[in-house]
Amino acid sequence: MNFLLETLQVIVMSIYYNMEAFVRLFIPPKNKNVTGEIVLITGAGSGIGRLLAEKFAPLGVSLVLWDINQEGMEETSRLVQEKGATKVHYYLCDCSDKSEVYRVADKVKREVGDVSILINNAGIVTGRKFMDAPDSLIEKTFEVNTMAHFWTYKAFLPAMTANNHGHLVSIASSAGLIGVNGLADYCASKFAAIGFAESVALELLATGKDGVKTTIVCPFFINTGMFDGCTTKWPLLLPVLDPDYVANKIIEAILTDQVYLLLPRTMYLIIGLKNIIPAKLGILLGMYLGAFNFMDAFKGRVKKVE
Repeated sequence: MNFLLETLQVIVMSIYYNMEAFVRLFIPPKNKNVTGEIVLITGAGSGIGRLLAEKFAPLGVSLVLWDINQEGMEETSRLVQEKGATKVHYYLCDCSDKSEVYRVADKVKREVGDVSILINNAGIVTGRKFMDAPDSLIEKTFEVNTMAHFWTYKAFLPAMTANNHGHLVSIASSAGLIGVNGLADYCASKFAAIGFAESVALELLATGKDGVKTTIVCPFFINTGMFDGCTTKWPLLLPVLDPDYVANKIIEAILTDQVYLLLPRTMYLIIGLKNIIPAKLGILLGMYLGAFNFMDAFKGRVKKVE
């Protein structure tokens, strides 16, 4: 193709995709059927991980729960069975340990089968200023929030690509799209997780594996205890999110193959503005929104896997 022809093609398809997006504001896409899928959720012993398991329970899937908290997983297992899940398996797994991820992944493949929906949800936060955070906690933050995604993808993606069928879900954070005062290590780990997920998604498309879908979730603070004490200056613009609401939106995004999910919806505007306004204006906007003080009263669960 020549330059003019390719340019015309881009213009025409841009119009089409924008019209499609506009129509979907009024006519949402149909949910896909996940009956029979094997869904693995990391950090399933509490918080959003547990809620996602509960939401998947009545959908006819086989649930595989990973966490470092045995009691938490047992409670999640009990709750999802009450909500209709008939196939539930749980495994102790420290996602920051590559060898353990591979070992437990092999066990899952033998005992349950090939995972077809992988939800990387486990995460930790130190909640300390960069210079106050011990090296060990910074390393742990990256091991859980970023590197664990590499190892779970390595373990389960081959079967998805072989079948050209599957779904990779990264529970990241809005802090992976814009820096936050007092969350240097957490922001960096989430930026990395988003970049990794985006790059793998492009690799899949480039190799014709368009049957393997990806969803990247970037919520503001969620009221699960992980960010206890964090405040928001304007709750109407940037509310601390209700966990059940977030879990419902994530399930909706997975069932409709939504590529990006930002919560609340004002995050789409904020991230868009970040990329086009002058840097000084961006800092002014950050001060207006309270981004410099979100973590001032932090007392959340440091080192707790969510």
